[in-house]
Amino acid sequence: MAVTVKDLEKIRQEGLKALREKLGTIGMIKFIQMYSDGEGDYVEERREKLKNLNEEHLEAFLKEELN
Repeated sequence: MAVTVKDLEKIRQEGLKALREKLGTIGMIKFIQMYSDGEGDYVEERREKLKNLNEEHLEAFLKEELN
């Protein structure tokens, strides 16, 4: 049985949802970070991306992505 891109996206969404429900938002992020390889200037990129982000923004984003 072939897995389509749509199937993989559904698996990704369901996986993130399960992690968030079990570990909470912060726990989910920390878990994902343990398995993510990076490249480039991580610190500078992170500062730029997160400069205006707060917990309410993150919760709203995750609810939108996982529903």
